[in-house]
Amino acid sequence: MIGFLRKKRGKKGPFVYLSEPTFLYKTVTEKAILEIIEEKLGSTNVLVPSDYGLRDTSGKIKEAEALVAVAVLGKFTSLVSREVKLARELGVNVFTLLLARDGDELVYLWTEGVPDDVEWLDENETMEFTKVFINAEFMDILKHAFLVGSRKREW
Repeated sequence: MIGFLRKKRGKKGPFVYLSEPTFLYKTVTEKAILEIIEEKLGSTNVLVPSDYGLRDTSGKIKEAEALVAVAVLGKFTSLVSREVKLARELGVNVFTLLLARDGDELVYLWTEGVPDDVEWLDENETMEFTKVFINAEFMDILKHAFLVGSRKREW
């Protein structure tokens, strides 16, 4: 059926704040993250930052019962780092979702709290990480997608 005529599902469960890097906004990975949150926390009541564009939504953290922080390749971007620190100060439960690639597959690892080995990037490190990450994906498109399709492009 046409999307705008589709009935929206009601939100259920505790209010969860999703903290993710901006390069994951509106991707299949973001959809998978929402499914994992529903499975692990039993909630579809999730604040998804991509729904707000680049506007700051961190003021809503104080209302959340849980914050799910996404660490791509074991790294928190500067935005995610700030939001995790704020959630900890406010006493909000923090969960970490680690994302990695195993060959052509994405691997998701859910943990309570923040693992000790997660790297907290500052703004300059985040810019460099984002450039490298996006360039690697873009180069894969140039090499494969135009001819045979990219199997790696799953983020």
